[in-house]
Amino acid sequence: MEGNERWVSGTLRHPDRDPNRRQFVAQEQEPFGAILSCIDSRVPPELLFDTGLGDLYVMRTGGEAVGPVVTGSVEYGPMTSGTPLIVVLGHQRCGAVKAAYESLRYGKSLPGNLQAIAKALQPAYKQAVTQGGADPVETMARAQVKLTATDLRSNQDLAPLVGKGALAVVGAYYSLDTGKVEVLTGAPS
Repeated sequence: MEGNERWVSGTLRHPDRDPNRRQFVAQEQEPFGAILSCIDSRVPPELLFDTGLGDLYVMRTGGEAVGPVVTGSVEYGPMTSGTPLIVVLGHQRCGAVKAAYESLRYGKSLPGNLQAIAKALQPAYKQAVTQGGADPVETMARAQVKLTATDLRSNQDLAPLVGKGALAVVGAYYSLDTGKVEVLTGAPS
């Protein structure tokens, strides 16, 4: 979050981005966090958290949709090298969430494999419809973050790490307008 404060204020340090760091991590990595975020080109986790090479595991899917391969990728750091943090990062004006919302609301299939994203986001859609709000797409985007973070937190392989305090699974939301990341769920105490 300190890196995000630097991003918001424009006082970037650009840490761990030089040939020395490249050599340091060439043989081994120990990222301090894993980020599951959207594919959106405006939401690059390494930049908005002002991190560098070897600092984060980053997985990106449309609308933070998950399945076995994505979940396994998220599990990799905590289960193999003790990475202590997972952040599920949604964002403002998410095109994938908007497309899924409209597909589910109007019963129109999306082309190609995009329909798989809509299907994966269906629980967030249902929650957004029930919850209501001024902007149902934003409500759905936030719901998706919370649902995914909850699912990861209770995952049979990650839950024991969460239970003993070795892993925090945080749901967060990025504002395209301000650059600020807001923690929604799971902030470590």
